[in-house]
Order: sequence, then C-alpha cells, then structure tokens
Amino acid sequence: MARLHGELLGWSALRRAAWALAGTACAILLLGAGNADLMLADLMFDFHIHEFPWQHAWLTERFSHGILKTALTLLGAVPLAACAWDELARRIGPPGGGLPLWWRLRVRLLSLCVILVPLLTSMLKRASRSHCPWDLERYGGYQPYYRLLEHMPRWVEAGHCLPGGHASSALWLVGLAVFWLPHDPRKAGAVALGALGLGGAVGWMQQMRGAHFLTHTLWSMWIACAVLAALLAAHKAWLAAKEGMQAAGAAA
Repeated sequence: MARLHGELLGWSALRRAAWALAGTACAILLLGAGNADLMLADLMFDFHIHEFPWQHAWLTERFSHGILKTALTLLGAVPLAACAWDELARRIGPPGGGLPLWWRLRVRLLSLCVILVPLLTSMLKRASRSHCPWDLERYGGYQPYYRLLEHMPRWVEAGHCLPGGHASSALWLVGLAVFWLPHDPRKAGAVALGALGLGGAVGWMQQMRGAHFLTHTLWSMWIACAVLAALLAAHKAWLAAKEGMQAAGAAA
C-alpha cells in the first residue's frame, strides 16, 4: 500500500509522455498546414443549400451542445464538492477526518483537471485569431481562411475559435486515469483514451455543425493530455523535493 500513496508515474514514463506530447503537437501542426480541415469541413457543408445541415439538428445542438454539456458540467462539480467536503472535514472534524490519503490525492488531481482543462482551453481560444468554419466566406460567412501558422493581416477580425471549447467539457475526464495509477497503468491508459474518445466525439458533433475544424478538437485533446502530464510531473517533483528535505534532515 505504501507504493499507492507515493508516486503515480515515474520520471521515465513522464519523459515518454513529454516526447509523445511533442510528437503529437508536431503532427497536429502538420495536419493544420495542409487541407485536411477544409476537406473535412467541405464534407460537412452542403454547397447546394449553402449551410451545414447539422448546425441546428437536435443531436448536435440540443443534445450535444446543451444537454450533454450541462450533464458533464454537473458531473465535474462532484470531485470539486468532494474536495471541499474533505477540506472542511479536516479543519473542523475529528483528527484523521476527511478522505483517506489514497482518495484525497486522486480526487484533488481530478478536480484540478476539471478546472484547468476548460480554463486553459478557454483562455487560448480567447487569445486565438483563428475562425470557425461557419464564419468563413467559403461556408457563407464573411472572413477569409488562414491556417494556424499563416500570417493573418491585422484588418481581419479575430475569430476566437481555436481550440475547441465545447470538447473540453468532456476532456477533463482524462483525469480519471489517476485512479488506476500506479497499480494498473494499462487500465489508466484505457480510461484516458476513453475520455479522449468522448471528448473527440463531442468535438466531432461541433464539426458537423460547422462550429470547429478537426484540428481545433485535436488541440483541445492535446491540452487535456498536457494538463494531466503536467500535474503528474508536478506531483512527482513534489515527492522528490520532500524526500530530499527528509534526507537532509536525517543527515543533519
């Protein structure tokens, strides 16, 4: 049991995760530099009626953008409430109150994912100049199309559409992987992939509406993975610093 209260992921695994993040970032950049986004959006758009047929469909608008998003937001409140209760129980309850140490660590990490994944996605989206498909001249809008790394003239109005914000309402679920670390990394990976799949599906329905390009969703998925990796690395660094201080104290 001692191992379960210690590190969640070793430095070797964290280095592999960092390389994987770097590689996937390059792959998404290359994908965005080509015509994949436009080709896929063209398939979603009906050039005969000049609109995205799924833009106001019940599945994509009412269910995915309304009901599902609300449900996922309410679900995210569960670990936050658990953290608040745990802190309150520790402060005003009897000694040893609150969540067991094993659960406390993991619920806190999940709560940080609940907060950080949508927050960082929203901040980057607000700062970006990339446009949504339905804003482009190609699809009945008024804005020209520029790829992520292309120079966009100052006279072009900022689009604030990259990365995909709606997908992040599901992508915080990648944090559930910590409940299988370190004792079952394969299952942890499967849980993370499942969460990415759900986030990708939510993002796909936004693509069907003309609200986002494929790379917008892929960047949201990348951000979720980066947040989880950063949290695991921070926890590992905290443990290493704590062990160093204990060793220094014992040697003094």
